[in-house]
Amino acid sequence: MLKLNKKDINEVLKLLKKEYGHAGPMLNFTTPFELLIATVLSAQCTDVRVNKVTQELYEIANTPEGILQMGEKKLIDTIKSCGLYQTKSKNILSLCEILVNEHGSKVPESMNELISLPGVGRKTANVVMSNAFGIPAIAVDTHVFRVSNRIGLASSKNVSSTENDLMKNIPKKMWSEAHHWLIFHGRQICSARSPKCDKCFLTNYCLYYRER
Repeated sequence: MLKLNKKDINEVLKLLKKEYGHAGPMLNFTTPFELLIATVLSAQCTDVRVNKVTQELYEIANTPEGILQMGEKKLIDTIKSCGLYQTKSKNILSLCEILVNEHGSKVPESMNELISLPGVGRKTANVVMSNAFGIPAIAVDTHVFRVSNRIGLASSKNVSSTENDLMKNIPKKMWSEAHHWLIFHGRQICSARSPKCDKCFLTNYCLYYRER
């Protein structure tokens, strides 16, 4: 798979920043814990749906202790519309126990500690590190994976290698911002099916467009 050269990558980043400089997290949260739970719930679910669910959930409980007190049945009833509710509820209750017992009820900031929590992979950990703690990180979701490999910012067939490519090709100080730019571009222009290439401002650089 081909990749853009450094000059073209810099131009692409400039254009993405110009278009999506306002972009930020779409999940609603006020604490690292709220973001962690929202991100766990977002697996195979839209941010809009998650925000509706967490609005109700956090009025009942927005701490590890509070969610543990809810119990599995009440938690399932509250998060059911997010899908995969049985797995998600078990993971949320398990990670809440770990946070209470091993982390003083606080969400850890390191990758290794975050991915040791049930239901938390690298993508979720990167979202939390970046948006809750201001640590430079690139969370590779389906949009970031698709868009970055189409354009040529990455050249990989799997998520982990795509993350590595992006960390090499994008200046570290821009990681968190660029992650949001790519998501917005994927949602608004570079859709999985029938991407709107006729409306895209990156066609002079995009490898996918050139190949077509």
